[in-house]
Amino acid sequence: MKILFYGDSITDMGRNREVDVGNIFSYGAGYPYAVACELFKEDPNAYTLINKGISGNRTVDLYARVKCDVWNFEPDLLSILIGVNDVWHEQAGNGVEIDRFEKVYSMLIEDTKKRLPGTEILLMEPFVLHGAATENWELFKQVYDYAKVVKKLADKYGLYFLPLQKKFDEAAEKYGPEPYLYDGVHPNVAGAKLIADEWVDYFRKNIKKK
Repeated sequence: MKILFYGDSITDMGRNREVDVGNIFSYGAGYPYAVACELFKEDPNAYTLINKGISGNRTVDLYARVKCDVWNFEPDLLSILIGVNDVWHEQAGNGVEIDRFEKVYSMLIEDTKKRLPGTEILLMEPFVLHGAATENWELFKQVYDYAKVVKKLADKYGLYFLPLQKKFDEAAEKYGPEPYLYDGVHPNVAGAKLIADEWVDYFRKNIKKK
């Protein structure tokens, strides 16, 4: 099974773009690497995992590069995590308004379904915690509304949806936000592991068994 992770810096996490797919350094230091560890523990020959996250990306960026970074690979499962930069970049006047976010995300889904009708799609819920870099909380808490749009699109198109915000809220309430998202957005080791655990559990229960 070929699985492609698509998104921003939360997915990218310093991956080496110069090495071949499957090289350990191609996964980065985030949740795709932790997912790979779990799946390869089952059977290292059963999966091909591809990380195509790029730091700083918004939905418009994902849409612009979808042919070269998704369609050309023809994955069996496309896993998408995007949304926080659509909000965050508004600090510099370059965010993606929520109506345009929904429109572009819809285009990304519709065009991918047409091009790759056999590909399953999993939408991951964008998340945020009130951490060190989220002092402008009135802006950052808009991520909650963008997350609702992602759930809406998953329902509309009959896609898989992985909720994450509640898990981060529960973990932060117990241990504080910094061990999980060091700046309220980017995962520390515990945050990456949390995402990966939720991803693998959802995959095993809802997708793999198909």
